[in-house]
Amino acid sequence: MKTATLGKKTIKNLPKVKIGVSRQVAIPKKFYDAMKLEPGDYMEMELHDDRLILTPKTFIEKRLAEGLRDIEAGKVIGPFKNAKEALNALGI
Repeated sequence: MKTATLGKKTIKNLPKVKIGVSRQVAIPKKFYDAMKLEPGDYMEMELHDDRLILTPKTFIEKRLAEGLRDIEAGKVIGPFKNAKEALNALGI
């Protein structure tokens, strides 16, 4: 029996997926949710022997948007006059 691990949870009887006419494959919801994927996300695809490996890829635009949301929410520290002040604020 094949299994997969999602965080600390082991899934038995892995779901089967069907390849659509245009070669599309739907990611099962429990995997989609566990990986915190969103519509429009990109995946890198690798072929290892007879297995496809999909790895989520985050582009700078998405990370930049996340950073801007953090700034708007006040989840930042600074500004700093110099690098030493910044390092001190980080406890380094």
